[in-house]
Amino acid sequence: METVNLPIKQRYEDIKPQLVERHGYANPMAIPRVEKIVINMGLGEAREDSKVLERAAKELSQIALQRPVITKAKKSVSNFKVRAGMSVGLKVTLRGVRMWAFLDKLINVALPRVRDFRGISANSFDGRGNYSLGVKEQLVFPEISYDQVDATRGMDITIVTTAPTDEEARSLLESLGMPFRK
Repeated sequence: METVNLPIKQRYEDIKPQLVERHGYANPMAIPRVEKIVINMGLGEAREDSKVLERAAKELSQIALQRPVITKAKKSVSNFKVRAGMSVGLKVTLRGVRMWAFLDKLINVALPRVRDFRGISANSFDGRGNYSLGVKEQLVFPEISYDQVDATRGMDITIVTTAPTDEEARSLLESLGMPFRK
């Protein structure tokens, strides 16, 4: 395993005592941590043009620094003209060093570049301590230049934590610098 000193990883190590004090954990393994980040891109237009999948995969791999996996439709849906087994999207699961690097880039670079940004909603927790947010266009990431993009595509980003409750997950993410709306 690589040992890279990332600022956000160091910040996590620094806020552990504050989390223990705030929530009263007796066991150090009970302190919530970020387990993984899943980035998902739904590509409905891929059923007409197979090149869309290739271009989106290239962009997503530049953003996540990891090659994405193609997701297939589980069921046929005639209203959407989708058959079971058809390629409908891409996803990447980040852990370890790449996860911390992506989280740092998301908080400090990408989110502030969103147009009319006033913070992210604090209501997007799932009840089990995981947080999801949507990004409307991939251009907020610095790796993607406007000239090489054929179409703007959004993505869903899910931050999976080991926190048992939303309140504990929110205090973890707030401490890491996640810009929640007041």
